[in-house]
Amino acid sequence: MADLRRTSVQELLRSTDLDRDVLVRGWVRTRRGNKYVQFIALNDGSGFNSIQVVANAEQFPEEKLKADGVENGAAVQVRGRLVASQGKGQAVEIQAEEITVYGTADPAAYPLQKKGHTLEFLRDIAHLRPRTNTFGAVLRIRHAMAFAIHDYFNRHGFYYVHTPIITGSDAEGAGQMFRVTTLPDQNPPLMEDKSGVDYKQDFFGKQTNLTVSGQLEAEVAALALGKVYTFGPTFRAENSNTARHLAEFWMVEPEMAFYDLQDNMDLAEDFLRSLVRYALEHCPEDLQFLNDQYDKELLSRLRFVVDNDFQRLTYTEAVDILKSAKQKFEFPVDWGTDLQSEHERYLVEKHFRKPVILTNYPKDIKAFYMKLDEDGRTVRAMDVLFPGIGEIIGGSQREEDLEKLRRRMAEMHVPEHELWWYLELRKYGTAPHAGFGLGFERLLLFVTGMANIRDVIPFPRYPKSAEF
Repeated sequence: MADLRRTSVQELLRSTDLDRDVLVRGWVRTRRGNKYVQFIALNDGSGFNSIQVVANAEQFPEEKLKADGVENGAAVQVRGRLVASQGKGQAVEIQAEEITVYGTADPAAYPLQKKGHTLEFLRDIAHLRPRTNTFGAVLRIRHAMAFAIHDYFNRHGFYYVHTPIITGSDAEGAGQMFRVTTLPDQNPPLMEDKSGVDYKQDFFGKQTNLTVSGQLEAEVAALALGKVYTFGPTFRAENSNTARHLAEFWMVEPEMAFYDLQDNMDLAEDFLRSLVRYALEHCPEDLQFLNDQYDKELLSRLRFVVDNDFQRLTYTEAVDILKSAKQKFEFPVDWGTDLQSEHERYLVEKHFRKPVILTNYPKDIKAFYMKLDEDGRTVRAMDVLFPGIGEIIGGSQREEDLEKLRRRMAEMHVPEHELWWYLELRKYGTAPHAGFGLGFERLLLFVTGMANIRDVIPFPRYPKSAEF
């Protein structure tokens, strides 16, 4: 057995090649047994299920296993024989011949004991929570969805563009940005008239921030390469302690030249259905666990999205539906107000009972770059609404007319000098174009059935929390 190569737990669980010597490494999930035999559940993170290691008590007395530290949380190597399982629940097991302990976990101190832990407790030990069934499943699904996103765009002729994380402009115009500076905290240099900090002396020679979106830079690339997408971290300095908001999150933002609003909606619908289908096909064990443990409707909701065409209607039509609804809402609905999550979920879950795409929002509640409709009151915006989540995608056809864009920026007090380069895109070979943003963690909330966005990202950042 000296030349044995390590095999993953998932490979062994799927193997039909039995009665052979194997080597596996991982972490002990549980150890139980009696005076004749000890059963060790071993997991290496390669999949949801652990493999059962059977240790004969003559060779591995319980006292010796305990003394060696073969306890919950310990990292071990097992050499043994892969055989047909005598018990229920799995087809194969390992008859141990040699157990090597790499690292112990003191049972008296190890936080992940053999009992249920609340998600709130696990957030306080984010460095250990990936070892739990729940977060192992969530992180494997997160990986699968990231891969599926890149795979989808690659297959559809998009180019992946890396947009800057440090930026001198506010793409959303909301002002909720984290400042980036090397100036001293105490007594920073002031302008000559003492009216404010002199950012000309800062590292970049101007005021800079962490990006809230890669969209504007993606438009630059789209108007040269045709179809592009970004996928990276974005930041919002929004003092919001809700189950739907993070200060640091990941955004997927495709931008397409020569696309209009209709093209944009078609892409968004096909993209989302493709991602959900990928999750169902490639993460069955993890999804089944999350369905059974946290959300009994998860799998049916995922299939619901795959099996149903999205309902499309205008914001104005949606307001009429909501105003005539028999349900009472916490927030009033009037034309010109932004719809709340309760309104969006009513449309999806109760009225249409399918995913919804809302279009043509009032211009006053949308960003400066969205193309004006002919009525002058609305813009060619779209939001995709999902069951249980509400808005999962926001997008629009972008304003390609230079003078109209300038007027919108003036109306919304967006300074032209900061976005001179963005305006020049409309001076040199301007073209119709469109795009949207998908909050990656919002997608993961939907796909995993988790209730809090802090539980679908490895290290959540939110007000008063930047641990790990």
